Amino acid sequence: MRNKTVYESHGEEDTFALGLRMGENANPGQVYCLNGDLGVGKTVFTKGFARGLGIDEVINSPTFTIKKTYEEGRIPLCHFDVYRIEDEDEMEEVGYTEDFYGDGVCLVEWADNIRGILPEDAVEVTIEKDLEKGFDYRRITVIT
Repeated sequence: MRNKTVYESHGEEDTFALGLRMGENANPGQVYCLNGDLGVGKTVFTKGFARGLGIDEVINSPTFTIKKTYEEGRIPLCHFDVYRIEDEDEMEEVGYTEDFYGDGVCLVEWADNIRGILPEDAVEVTIEKDLEKGFDYRRITVIT
């Protein structure tokens, strides 16, 4: 049975801090699926996650390259943005298998686009807005 935890973020600092804590606790071989609408803070979360791994490089979503790897942290981070992927077969060209089942940690933005090829034990992170609670409010659901 999987565990579900819901976090509340009241701004970018909170979203970054949750990513930081999750990055500090990440282990080699883990895959994190990051879902949410445009502009909810997926990249802010990813920046925190990378910092938690000890990565100080500038983090940007690899929207056009699909994948970017950062080697400088305590574990390598492979950051995917699969927003533009229309067919899971396209991921073969990127060489996802060695990343998903390797010694690093993977963070996949728009993971729902490639649901069929993700490991069953992937950690699910969903970021959602709730404008009734404020413009900067986010509900972040983590399923481990």
